[in-house]
Amino acid sequence: MPRPVVTELRLSAYGGRRGATYPLGPVTLFTGPSGSGKSTVLGAYEALARLGAGDPLAEVFPDPAAHVPESARPDSQGRRGFRIGCTVDGPAGPVRLDLAVQAEPELRIVGERLTRHGRTLLTTALRDPGRSTVQAAWLTAGTTPVTRAPLPDDLLGTALLPLRVAGATEGQREVLAAAEQAVVGLRSLFPCGPVPDRMRAPVLPGEGRLLRDCGNLAEVLHRTHNACPRRHQRFAAVAGAGCAGPVTGVGVQRLPDGTVRALLARGTRPATPLGRLGDGELRYLALALTLLTGPGVLAMDRIAEVPDAMQCLTLLTDDLDRGLDARQTAALLALTTAIAADGHIRLVGSAGAEAAAQARRTEGVTVVDLTP
Repeated sequence: MPRPVVTELRLSAYGGRRGATYPLGPVTLFTGPSGSGKSTVLGAYEALARLGAGDPLAEVFPDPAAHVPESARPDSQGRRGFRIGCTVDGPAGPVRLDLAVQAEPELRIVGERLTRHGRTLLTTALRDPGRSTVQAAWLTAGTTPVTRAPLPDDLLGTALLPLRVAGATEGQREVLAAAEQAVVGLRSLFPCGPVPDRMRAPVLPGEGRLLRDCGNLAEVLHRTHNACPRRHQRFAAVAGAGCAGPVTGVGVQRLPDGTVRALLARGTRPATPLGRLGDGELRYLALALTLLTGPGVLAMDRIAEVPDAMQCLTLLTDDLDRGLDARQTAALLALTTAIAADGHIRLVGSAGAEAAAQARRTEGVTVVDLTP
């Protein structure tokens, strides 16, 4: 059975994008010159994922006016906003989610639509600006064709449906299946932005879940070294493809103060602490480790009610090739496509021109050029 995955991102009116639709494959890289909108596209995806996880609108968009297209003119009541959406494929087929957000004069959701095979399953609309709710209507297909109820105007309605719909009729079951697929597809996202300077110092061992900035890389390697030896051995092999000099393994050393640090084994030569590696090598190792781990090792909100076998993790990373040389980029792309081919992990990111050229020569990578 296919796992829910986001296969299309729509920026109908968001930042500098209007009427833009981007297909997302197992490995998708956005490229283009500075200012072309790469970070804007990735930011829209992360925003939808956070809304799907139940985050309030104000936390997801702390500066909402920044996402309103410059050409957007306020209406007679001074209202301006933006529109984004996505398609999530899975067992229920392609499910479309479209969202309209008012940014000014106050932040609120003013419209949401969930559709499947052209059939509208959920709509919301702002009926009374004086209330902090939207009027929602979802398919019932029973004695009453639709069910109507108010929903908060600061939360994604689709994410609330599993708590509101009983599933007593065929229509309600269709709504539940589509909503749950959309939520699972969106929530299965891990934004990864390795920061080398935060990865150099020894850290205290703990839960061993990799943070977004990968600052606790040594802690996670301590966990995989002890609990996942097979995965750790594969990581050691991958490390050798992206680090200078001979690499015969990856070890972890516990220091007298109780902290741990990671080491690259060099055969008969002294081991090299990861703190001595260059920025490119550290970013390469962090991204490789992220690809080789699953939701249980990443610091993300796991969907406990959905078995891991039914989820497909999507890694989101801006500037994939930052600090990487051509050899490291090629090794990382090869690892990414090999892992994505298994259907458990996808990657959406951005890259510079040279990395994009390499990606175009790599089977299994979709490159989207945002050059104006």
